[in-house]
Amino acid sequence: MSFSEQWVALVTILSKEIRRFMRIWVQTLLPPVITMSLYFVIFGALIGSRIGQMDGFDYMSFVVPGLIMMSVITNSYSNVVSSFYSAKFQNSVEELLVSPMPNYVILLGFVLGGVARGLLIGLIVSLVSLFFIDLSMHNMTVTVAIVFFTSMLFSIAGFINAVYANSFDDISIVPTFVLTPLTYLGGVFYSISLLSEFWQSVSMLNPVLYMVNAFRYGFLGITDIDIRFAFGGIFVFVIIMFMYALHLLDKGTRLRS
Repeated sequence: MSFSEQWVALVTILSKEIRRFMRIWVQTLLPPVITMSLYFVIFGALIGSRIGQMDGFDYMSFVVPGLIMMSVITNSYSNVVSSFYSAKFQNSVEELLVSPMPNYVILLGFVLGGVARGLLIGLIVSLVSLFFIDLSMHNMTVTVAIVFFTSMLFSIAGFINAVYANSFDDISIVPTFVLTPLTYLGGVFYSISLLSEFWQSVSMLNPVLYMVNAFRYGFLGITDIDIRFAFGGIFVFVIIMFMYALHLLDKGTRLRS
């Protein structure tokens, strides 16, 4: 396929993915907004007023960047894992694999679909947060870059989960037993400076901690970690996981009957 034909194929898959989650917006866009609004009310307005400040900021301002990032992570992941597994379950993915499209175009189309939903949810949740706090911006470049690469990373992770899943139950195992604990223990609701030295060291093994802190730095200018290390680690993980997902497609792992 020529470059222009590959571009058309990529845009087609991406537009299909966007139309898919926009068509059922009541299931894909509305629930995260309601959930995050409840977080804002409970952890911010109610509990936050009793906690006071965290790292020099009122608690509501501290947790909002983490809540936005949490919504981006979960929605980027869930969009790709559900969409690609559905295509696999219906055997329509085989039509993509036998087409002249390069596998990286197929992978990129699904991944960018997850990124689109993640970024859209992040934007909507950010707008909702304006009803609760005056959201400031310390560094726009860092904020946009970290949310894009994080969304891409978890979109690829969702794709890999969908490839290995044998049932609809399998696509909920990772979000329930891996993604949720990592997110809640990733510094969304607290600064790791409050932890003992041992638990601070353990927290450093959590990749979500680096994403949340880099994103928080973009808004507030504070961080518990070196954001250069955060960007480097995320970029490396994106490359490694993208190449692994592409390898699975090339081999047709659990995709060809």
